[in-house]
This record gives sequence, C-alpha cells and structure tokens, in this order.
Amino acid sequence: MLKQRRHLLIRTAQIFDLVTMVFCFFLSASVVSYTVKNLSFEQFLSLRVKVQNFLLFFVFILLWYFIFSQFQLYRSRRLSPLGGEILDVVKAVTVGAVSVYALAALFNVQLINKTFLLVFWASTCSISILGRVTIRYALKQFRIHGRNLRRILFVGTNSRAIQFAREIDSKPELGYIIIGFVDGNWENIRDFQATGYKLVAGLNELPVFLRENVVDEVSICLPVKSFYQENARIVALCEEQGIIVRFLSDLFNLKRTHTFPGQMEEEKVISISNGSFNGWQVALKRGIDFLISLTLIVILSPVFLFVALLIKITSPGPVFFVQERLGLNKRKFHLFKFRTMVPDAEKKQAELEHLNEVDGPVFKIKNDPRLTPIGNFLRKTSIDELPQLFNVLLGDMSLVGPRPLPVRDYEGFDKDWHRRRFSVRPGITCLWQVNGRSNVSFDKWMELDMQYIDHWSLLLDLKILLKTVPVVIRGSGAS
Repeated sequence: MLKQRRHLLIRTAQIFDLVTMVFCFFLSASVVSYTVKNLSFEQFLSLRVKVQNFLLFFVFILLWYFIFSQFQLYRSRRLSPLGGEILDVVKAVTVGAVSVYALAALFNVQLINKTFLLVFWASTCSISILGRVTIRYALKQFRIHGRNLRRILFVGTNSRAIQFAREIDSKPELGYIIIGFVDGNWENIRDFQATGYKLVAGLNELPVFLRENVVDEVSICLPVKSFYQENARIVALCEEQGIIVRFLSDLFNLKRTHTFPGQMEEEKVISISNGSFNGWQVALKRGIDFLISLTLIVILSPVFLFVALLIKITSPGPVFFVQERLGLNKRKFHLFKFRTMVPDAEKKQAELEHLNEVDGPVFKIKNDPRLTPIGNFLRKTSIDELPQLFNVLLGDMSLVGPRPLPVRDYEGFDKDWHRRRFSVRPGITCLWQVNGRSNVSFDKWMELDMQYIDHWSLLLDLKILLKTVPVVIRGSGAS
C-alpha cells in the first residue's frame, strides 16, 4: 500500500510539473505575443497545429520531464530539507528554460525570445515551488494525524543509533514509527536499556522478525569494519524482501566532510567531499572569475602599462616577479606580481631569516632592505597583486580563496589540518586579507582559511570582495 501511495504521489508530481510547464509556456507566449510584430497570440495558437510545431512542443515536454528526473525531483524527499528541494527545483527550471530557449533558437521560433524566457522562468519557478511547499504541508499534516506512516527498525544499539532514533522521534512530521532495535548481547546493552527503547530481537533472530512483522525500512547502525559480514547479510536479506535499507552517511565518523552517492563507470560509489565546493555554484564561481578578471584586465591596462614603466625606470630587472606557488591540491603554478624587490631578492632571503617578524613558516619583515624605490608603495596599495588577474583568467587562481603560498612556506607546515587549505583554488583575496593580513598570527590565518572553506558560498565571496576594497584603500596589514 505504501509503495502504491508513493508511486501515486510521484505520478502526481510528474503530471503537476508537466501541466505547470505547459501552462507557463502559454502564459509566457501570451505576454510576448503582443510584443512581436505581425504575430498575435491567436496566430501563435494556429501555428501550433502544424506537425512540425506540434513535434517540437512534444520534444519540449519530454526534455522537461528528463531534466526534472535528472535533478532527482521524483524520488522520496521525506528526509530531505525543504531548502534543498527548492534549490533543486530552481536549478531544474533554469536548465529547462535555457534548453527550451536554445531549441527555439535552433528552429527559429520567434515567439520564444528573452522576454519569454524571463516570464517562463519566473512563473514556472514560482508555481513549482508553491506546489511542492503545498504538498509538503499536506503530507506533514497527514503524518502528524497518523496517516502515511512508515515503520522503521534499527539494527544496532550504539550511541549513534540512539541519537538518530531520537532525532526521528522529535519530528513527528516525518511520519515514522520506531518498531524497536535489533542487536546482539554486547557490553553496553545495559546503557541501551536505560533509554526506554525496545530491543525486539537479536541479530540471529532478525530474519524471522522481518518475515513476521510489518517493516517498511531498516536503518543499519552497526560499525562498518567489525560487522562487515553481518551488515552485508542484513542488506541482502532486506533486498530479498524488498525492504528499504538506510545507512548513516558518516560511516567513518567524519566531522567536516559530506557524503553523497554516485557512479563511476559500472560501479556505484559513495563519495566523501570536503566542504561546500561542489555542484553548479563552483561552475558559476569559475565563470564569474573569468568574466571579472578579463574585464578588469582590459579596464586596468593603462595602469599596468604605467606601473610597468615606473618599475623599469626606478630599478633594473624584469617588470614582473614570477614565483612558483602551490594551488589546488598542491598543483604548482607560476604566480605573477609586479616586482617590488631587487632581482636577486629570493637568494638574499636566507641572510634575513633571523629578522622574520611573523610566526609559522611564512617570512615577512617591515622595511625589507630588498625593496625597490617604489616597492613599498606598490605593496602598501596592493597594486603589486594586480597581475594575479592573469592567474585568475588562466584558472590557476580565483578572485576569492586562500592565499597561494610558496613551496618554501609549505615545506615548513607542521600540522596536517593546515594542508586542507589546498583543497580549494587559491585566491587574490580571502578572510585573512580582510581581517588584518600580516597582523594576524599564522594559526589564526589558517583558521580563517578553514572557516572560508567550511562556510563557502557565492554570497560569502561577494562579502569578502566588498570588504577588500576599504582594506586596500587603508593599506591595513600590508607589508
């Protein structure tokens, strides 16, 4: 019965999405028809009866269904947050709208223009999101009042299993009834008995319990390594009887990573990813980096030429300082800066190591004797960093990210958690840059990098970029 209800709900969602798409398509067409010369909405409707146009519209519908399916909008979302579903809807509608626009351009459908695209995207997003919010609210009310419930059985009585069960118990809107727990007689079984939950069977008795009781889902919470064979047996048993099996995602009790299912060739895999740098936002971040860096290079080209001339006039040697730095996952690349020191500055650094004014493996001193006549000014104003826009354009760096470090500094790292900063593309500016720069201790600098990685979003990038401007103007922490 539960499977039939789930299939009915999925079919309802599919029909709703297709009806929404068709309705918004004609709504957008009605809006645009008045702006297209010599084409009224009535004429547009008459065009649709042609075989070619009918087939094209049918392709639109199939494409829409395929895109929504690819974004997994027709799987169970009972345990997923509303925000995640809304984001997937927006992404699916965006891809679908752009695809419709591209097909229309290919077949020269005049009615589908930029105005159509905007109206279509906005109306489809609004109705689709409203529909899913309504469905969620209705299902929540059904579950709270004892309808559409699922009976779940926990295998394992450890603290993680109990914590998970309590989380489910605290949210009746999820619609779960905890049947009980299954486990062997282990040393902490008395601690479990004090929780008030019921031990309904031992591990050896599980097959019989599944045969004789109503069980919709089984949540396996046994340790992976020491109970591998037992876990495999339970999964096979549930698969044989068509019972849904759930594992806690943090199989290895990791604190800062996320797990998600996937497939590599024919093998199904679970990937463990660090932080938030996944999905469409990363691609958008790269696109923004490319466009902004290219635009700034063009706009600032007179500044580049003027600074280059000043450097050549005031000091012998090349205009640019090129140094090998470590980028994404410790890939080496050549970082570009305007030269602010004498040409053999790196060779002279060993003689000045005893004057280092910062802690950790990095090297910085104020009033560095290797600076050229205009070197201090270029550093104070951060003008020396401008050539890194070329690194951003090439993809070695981003506008925002942990500052790239020289190989010499990396070799001085003594804590592995510091190395997590290399899990993302380095940047021109970052939290360290807007929170004191050279005035910040090395460990605090690394902590700021971890904070950026763990809480990254496009909005955070924007905030850092906006904060960078006044910091650069004041020259805070620059040296």
